[in-house]
Amino acid sequence: METISVGARSVLVLGGARSGKSAYAQRLAEAAGAERLFLATAEAGDAEMADRIARHKATRGEGWTTREEPLDLVQALAAEARPGRIVLVDCLTLWVTNLMFSGRDVESEVARLAQAVGRLAGPAILVSNEVGLALVPETRLGRDFRDLQGRANAAVARAADAVVFLAAGLPTMMKPAAPLEWRLG
Repeated sequence: METISVGARSVLVLGGARSGKSAYAQRLAEAAGAERLFLATAEAGDAEMADRIARHKATRGEGWTTREEPLDLVQALAAEARPGRIVLVDCLTLWVTNLMFSGRDVESEVARLAQAVGRLAGPAILVSNEVGLALVPETRLGRDFRDLQGRANAAVARAADAVVFLAAGLPTMMKPAAPLEWRLG
């Protein structure tokens, strides 16, 4: 695992489904030694998703506070990020989905998030799926989602201090090329 002590205030952790990105982001946050807030974007629309959320929450264990915010992520992140506290946002993929289905302007919200990332009062880790490496979706909705998610990842990657890509549970630093370190405060 990377050394964590100085440098990046914002980190985007990308990867495919079940690539280990959430577990990696959680370990990164825990290694920071700060107060930890999990900012969840998922909604339990059915029993299977409710079970996933419950299992995910159980893996965090003690030392975490959770806030659920499926739509107003920019406001929640700005309100919750502060010195001495690390905020873990999991995940941008579900947030984009929620925005799409609520009829919100996804590109405008993503632009707001990218601007906010550089102005946060404390450190943050944002988790997102890299969906552009798979097959072209069969439906228009699927293609629209893939395109919006790809643009969201690119915008947040430009704004973040560091970007880590996970494949098969193995992290690769994409930005910067040096070891990832944290400065809290």
